[in-house]
Amino acid sequence: MIGTSIAFTLNGRPVTLPAGTSPTTSVLDWLRASGLTGTKEGCAEGDCGACTVVLEEAGGARTPINACLAMLGQMQGRAIRTVEGLRAPDGGPHPIQRAMAESDGTQCGFCTPGIVMTAWAHAREGGEVHEALAGNLCRCTGYRPILDVFATLADDGLAAPALPDPAPARFEAPGQVFHLPATLPDLLALRAAHPEAWLLAGGTDLGLRVSDHRERPPAIICLLNVPELHRLEARPEAIEAGAAVPYGRLLALFRREAGFGPYAALLARLGSRQIRGLGTLGGNLGTASPIGDALPPLLALGATVTLASQAGTRTLPVQDFLLGYRKNALAPGEVILSVTLPRPAADALFACEKISKRHDQDIATVGAALLLRLDGGVVAEARLAFGGVGPAAARAPRAEAALTGRPFDAAAVNDAAEALMQDIAPLSDWRGTAAYRRLVAQGLLHRLHLRATQPDMPADIMEVV
Repeated sequence: MIGTSIAFTLNGRPVTLPAGTSPTTSVLDWLRASGLTGTKEGCAEGDCGACTVVLEEAGGARTPINACLAMLGQMQGRAIRTVEGLRAPDGGPHPIQRAMAESDGTQCGFCTPGIVMTAWAHAREGGEVHEALAGNLCRCTGYRPILDVFATLADDGLAAPALPDPAPARFEAPGQVFHLPATLPDLLALRAAHPEAWLLAGGTDLGLRVSDHRERPPAIICLLNVPELHRLEARPEAIEAGAAVPYGRLLALFRREAGFGPYAALLARLGSRQIRGLGTLGGNLGTASPIGDALPPLLALGATVTLASQAGTRTLPVQDFLLGYRKNALAPGEVILSVTLPRPAADALFACEKISKRHDQDIATVGAALLLRLDGGVVAEARLAFGGVGPAAARAPRAEAALTGRPFDAAAVNDAAEALMQDIAPLSDWRGTAAYRRLVAQGLLHRLHLRATQPDMPADIMEVV
């Protein structure tokens, strides 16, 4: 039976919304309208973290997300916890809340609920503290007392609520319909019937159109409950990732798998933990943004994308899938099924770069992924991909040709940097001028050479702070 009312678990208790509730209402707006005003609205763009809530996942994992970007329809069958849902066993403030107050980790208090929720997730999930806090903006404390609190965190042992098995659902509101298929055949049938519908996975891009621009899409097909889109498999020759696998899962795998360390370091700067808890590789491909962080590495690795429709599947190189500014090769009735990322050779030079005004939580001015395979010091293969320097992320064939077949020395790199100027066509905007982007792209080629010839030299300022 298809569910028709949005139902989820909130702070450990089941909630069923009235029929006709708009499925594209942001979780943030609904929480505040329901009286749960601890969750704040700061930017409504997923940047400040004031709206952080936590998804309690099967198996006990805790995933912080931005409530301003998440839609109610995406919460179907899931468990959410807000700051009001944290308590000590005696009913008083949770130990994290008490520690924030007693350590002067809160001043004006606006950001505090979001930081508390980030801390609650971090106490269970662990990891690097700077990375955990990158998605939470605090203008008052300077972060030192907050870091002191994070150093004392301990998991409270709270068990996650039981979650139902995913089931198909369809939610309707005036002028809107939100489909949540639970099988791949159902998804493909819906896509064939509604080629104009939004395809929604994490919503960290499309969610902005709702939260910031207040759009009300008439039809959405949500991908979150289709098992095939959540497959993540590491094989000896490649990693295959379903289109709806969130970046957080992908990052954890990349950190464990040989050859993917540079890509992992880049993904750790893609948004914040909150963004990586929702955003997906398939979404980054589908939006085909020229500054999508994840796209240059796919091009450098020679990744392929598998597309599915009721007619079957087909596989394309990612470079053939990206057709131009916000344009991709999806045909009517097709969805992105998975992405296959070949494993770099053990002796390959592989670097993933992102130049932006801020190290964390920023959009790239120039992105690059550079992969070289050397044979006796001679470049046997060069795959150089750039973002932010043209209408789509793309390889640089002239620069690649200038390196291939030559010793990997300063002269070859200089020639490749000159040839690169014929490969790229950047524009000027508030993130950087066209001239600046050209210099940056050339500089990243020189940096690759320095990484190879002077491996002890710090490659960026974050390594020497």
